[in-house]
Amino acid sequence: MAPRLPLRLRSALALVTGAGSGIGRAVSVRLAREGAAVAACDLDGAAAQETVRLLGGPGSKERAPGGNHAAFQGDVSEARTAGLLLEQVQACFSRPPSVVVSCAGITRDEFLLHMSEDDWDKVIAVNLKGIFLVTQAAAQALVSSGCRGSIINISSIVGKVGNMGQTNYAASKAGVIGLTQTAARELGRHGIRCNSVLPGFIATPMTQKVPQKVLDKVTRMIPMGHMGDPEDVADVVAFLASEDSGYITGASVEVTGGLFM
Repeated sequence: MAPRLPLRLRSALALVTGAGSGIGRAVSVRLAREGAAVAACDLDGAAAQETVRLLGGPGSKERAPGGNHAAFQGDVSEARTAGLLLEQVQACFSRPPSVVVSCAGITRDEFLLHMSEDDWDKVIAVNLKGIFLVTQAAAQALVSSGCRGSIINISSIVGKVGNMGQTNYAASKAGVIGLTQTAARELGRHGIRCNSVLPGFIATPMTQKVPQKVLDKVTRMIPMGHMGDPEDVADVVAFLASEDSGYITGASVEVTGGLFM
């Protein structure tokens, strides 16, 4: 049995994008264990519902009164969808989310010399534009309601150091860091904190696509000697979501096992 956690997020409503798998699902589970009601959003609606089932919720936004959890389907790279998502969450829970965690992300890897414009655009649209849209919509909802909040955007260590075959992904994740720091400067006066988390190599469906020989090589470079788990990232997100980090904003927290330090 997992140790009992202090309910640091007892009164919080948390919106998590990319909640259908990997880091997003682990974040959803951790925030729920800390007492938050979770609005789990994913492009794959069935995956979002499965996450809510793991949290003990009904899996349907129409049946999510009070502190229960709810699933939402949506493409965060579309402005209309991002705005509608925030409207649906507020209609469901009768308040805006005080914790917003953007985990949605994709890869379309190729060397610079061969990368198509379409693969560039798709990655930027989801990984950077999507975080801009969700951050903006969430901030607008919080400011208009006079509520404080914590916005946490998942970047990547690749956004800091680059990576072969990932010019699009590295650019998108570097952009997330700059976006988040700027949002922190603008929103601090409204009581809204904005921080980014930079995972290293984490065991997720995304890294399962990486050839094993590459993973073995990277693992040998990690001082801790192993890849991370999604729960390692979720632990940091829970801290940044809570008042334990109440004087932290504009930070970029690396969760890498020491890789590239």
